[in-house]
Amino acid sequence: MAGRILILGAGPTGIGAALRLQELKRNDFLVLEASDHAGGLASSFVDEKGFTWDVGGHVQFSHYHRFDQAMEEALGPDGWLYHERRSYVWIEDTFVPYPFQNNIRYLTEASRDRCLAGLEKAARNAKNAKSAKRPKNFREWILTAFGQGIADLFLFPYNFKVWAYPPETLDYQWIGERVSVADVDRVKENIRLRRDDVSWGPNNTFRFPKFGGTGAVWRALVKKIPDGQIRFKTEVTRVDLDRREIELRSGEEISYDHLLSTIPMDELSRLTGEGALMKSARQMIYSTSNIVGVGLKGECPDHLAEKCWMYFPESNCPFYRVTLFSNYSPNNVPDIRRYWSLMTETSESNHKPVSQDRLIEDTIQGLLNTKLIQNRSQVVSTWKFRAAHGYPIPFLKRDGVLKDIQGRLMKKGVYSRGRFGAWKYEVSNQDHSFMQGVEAVNHIVSGKPEVTYNDPAFVNRGTKI
Repeated sequence: MAGRILILGAGPTGIGAALRLQELKRNDFLVLEASDHAGGLASSFVDEKGFTWDVGGHVQFSHYHRFDQAMEEALGPDGWLYHERRSYVWIEDTFVPYPFQNNIRYLTEASRDRCLAGLEKAARNAKNAKSAKRPKNFREWILTAFGQGIADLFLFPYNFKVWAYPPETLDYQWIGERVSVADVDRVKENIRLRRDDVSWGPNNTFRFPKFGGTGAVWRALVKKIPDGQIRFKTEVTRVDLDRREIELRSGEEISYDHLLSTIPMDELSRLTGEGALMKSARQMIYSTSNIVGVGLKGECPDHLAEKCWMYFPESNCPFYRVTLFSNYSPNNVPDIRRYWSLMTETSESNHKPVSQDRLIEDTIQGLLNTKLIQNRSQVVSTWKFRAAHGYPIPFLKRDGVLKDIQGRLMKKGVYSRGRFGAWKYEVSNQDHSFMQGVEAVNHIVSGKPEVTYNDPAFVNRGTKI
């Protein structure tokens, strides 16, 4: 039997682990959370005017039956609204349905023909290559898969806005189900028939809480953890790997047999004070996410009424994505008859700095530039949140760095899991993170394999497990 298990963080991973330990009738665990609430990056907030906001455009879809069960336990069958994904790319002053590459008929004739020519050339190259070279990085993969036209018009500028790093610094093994690779014949047929092609992807249907935003899920689930086994506003200041002991800001020391850490891996490494770990962790790359919510008076305009979220590759706005948050749930605004809301996401890094003093103003100007709003007088509320660790970047040589760090930690009884604990973007959704906590506990207690962490391609293959 495993000894005492200490869990750092009450986000999806920590909660998943704690609930699994309860199922196993284990009471020798403790969850420590630095903030005053559960949820981590899946938290929600209500601003002064009564608008609800998430930390990013979260949606609930799942690769796991177990996660679905947890969602039902959290809010019940009547606590959800169900949606068909309607997402678009705003480009050349028009909305192109997502996936962009399947719907290039919406572009100007010159851009459409340039994109199609690039796709055809890429397809010929792939067909004629006797021994195709493996792309060296994400930039090369984009060109190989989509050709120069789509790369220049959409994928290069958009991916820099998302990741905040040049695509040549990224690997592409994370892609899996997340990018629709174009079928040239299908694209041509869409153009000929003037047909929309929008059903691709694992999240083509999704659900969202009726009340309280995404954070409502985790606020509900954390209540299942007994008060004596979870502590909020509790900051860890030191992790002693050899003594298997942590120290809190208060000076209290707590020992453990196994540590499940969901805090960012670079931060965990710093807390250990171990030189080799910190040296490896300094190679880890991440971007910062800036969320700006804009509450608006009036009714949502007709041309946006059916939309879920939109992508913005062009330079006339700071954000890369905007969510029609009042469309997710009418309860995300104080009174749906009088208000609607947009939630924007802007990435930040050393390669792509963001002026915090100007961000709200730049965002509102971007909404005007992209015709999402008509005038500033519509704005009745703004809200801003800066997630310092926003996206774990799938940088070149990432897997080698992770293997080194995780190997060192595992030898000392430490499981680093979750969005930034595992540092694997391809398994960093809420369902992935929750299951990393469940599977880590299963491995600690009975040696069962951790499928999500060790085999992202398997869990993302399209069949729910």
